Order: sequence, then structure tokens, then C-alpha cells
Amino acid sequence: MAQLEGTFPEEKVSKARSFWLDVLVRLVKEKPLGTVGGAIVLALLITGACAQWIAPYGYNDIFVGPRLAGPSAEFLLGCDQLGRDLLSRIIYGARVSVIVGLSVAGISLAISTGIGIVCGYIGGKVDLVGQRFVDGIMCIPGLFLMLTLIAIIGAGMRPIIIVLGVLFGIVQSRVVRGAVIGIRANPYLEAARAIGCNTRRILLKHVLPNVLAPMIILFTITVGAAILIEASISFLGFGIPPPTPTWGGMLSLEGRRYMLMAPHLALWPGLFLAIVVWGINMLGDALRDLFDPRLRGGLGRYR
Repeated sequence: MAQLEGTFPEEKVSKARSFWLDVLVRLVKEKPLGTVGGAIVLALLITGACAQWIAPYGYNDIFVGPRLAGPSAEFLLGCDQLGRDLLSRIIYGARVSVIVGLSVAGISLAISTGIGIVCGYIGGKVDLVGQRFVDGIMCIPGLFLMLTLIAIIGAGMRPIIIVLGVLFGIVQSRVVRGAVIGIRANPYLEAARAIGCNTRRILLKHVLPNVLAPMIILFTITVGAAILIEASISFLGFGIPPPTPTWGGMLSLEGRRYMLMAPHLALWPGLFLAIVVWGINMLGDALRDLFDPRLRGGLGRYR
């Protein structure tokens, strides 16, 4: 018995490894755009985590090069109006994008999952009250509501993350709720209730795994949308205050003011912003196709 018990953890680890290895292999073979998106996301994460070692200069080191200088061998992306290296500022801006995107997506996923699963499974008055609250939030224009809350709380990275995470979570709970309603009457849930499973176990063991595919899409879409909205808020002057570099702030302050004199100040932040958001969306679509067993070629056949 001791020998048999000792083999169970190893079998679980090997199955988990083979499962994620299958995901990686199928991602490379069947989803080329998803593979490219995953490489972009991986490069973004590494750049954001290692910005202080990758960047040749500090993000606020002034007069390291000529003012408004174009790309050259020494300054690959040129310099801004204060002689700061644009490549270094874009690298540090990637760190801000990583923190904001992942934090907002994590908060919103937790809120949307909690609201959507409870309202969709329990229904009745709980669903009625919860969805009327969601309707009230959705009736207010999103940009106006975000700018108002940020103006009340104050500008900075933490207020932006909290405001965006809560608002995204409330609005996206509709998607999770719809997915839960779609599986609420399935036979396996009726069987779980028949054998005496409590509501908490049903939600965690039977409902949550079967709405995983839309949750993955919500997470990836939210990462890209949060990066774009943070850039929009920074562009309007309500985001992260300078000298902390953000791609949206670089488009607004340096890019808009000196666009005609030095076009590279607006070109590079906008280009990196577009590439990163595209890569995140491609990776999310590919993972959705791989994880959803109802789609053709889903991982369900491997089980």
C-alpha cells in the first residue's frame, strides 16, 4: 500500500506536464497566429520584468542625447524633447502596461466570476437584483464614469487599476452569467444535486470548469483593453503622472506636441501599443480554441 500511495503524486505531476505540453505543441502546430501572439506576450512580460537591466538608460535621464534626435546607431529609436532615450522610456512603459493589464484582468476576472456564477446558477431574486445593478452601471458612459472616479480618487497607477478592474468585472459578469445559464440545466448538474452535493461544491467543481473557455477569453481581452484604456486615460491627462513613462502619455505629451518636428515620438509608442494588443488578442483566441472541448480539435479528445 505504501508503494502504491507513493506513485499517485508522480502520476498526477506527469499527467499535468503532458497536458500542458499538449497545449504548447498544438498551439505551435495548429495556431500560428496564436504562437506569434504568445511570443509577443512573452517578450512583453520579459521586457517589463527586466526593464532596469534591458534599458540602456534610465527613463528620466535627461540630455543623454541630442534633443528630438532621430533614430541612430547610439539611440535606436531616437530621443525626445529633453534628450531622453526613447527606447529606454518605451521599455519602462512596457512595465507599466504589464502591471496595469494583468492587475486589471485579475481583479475583473475575480469580480465577474463571482457575480456571474452566483447570479446565473441561483437565479431568482438574487439574479434580478444583481443584474439591475449591472444595468445601472452599464447605462453610464464608460469613459465618463472612469474619468469621474479617477478624478475623485486621484491619478496614479493604483487608482487606475482599481477603477478599471471593478468596472470591467461588473460589466463582464454578463458573459459569465450567460455561460452559466447555458449549462445550468445539464444532466451532470442534476446528478450532482441528486447525490447531495452542496451549492459551493457544485459551483467550484462542476460549474466553474465548464465556463473556463469564456473566462480565458475575458481575461485576455481585458488585458489588451486595459492597456488601451490606460493609454487613452494617460493621453487625456488623467492617467499615471510624469515622469513615469506610459505609452499613452508619450503619445500625448511628447508625440502630440512635437509630432511634426519629430514624427518618431508618436510613431514608436503607437506602434508598440498596437503590436502588443494584437498579440494578446491572437493568443486569447488560440487558447480559447484549444481549451474548449466543444470546438473542433479541442483538448477534450486528449482526455
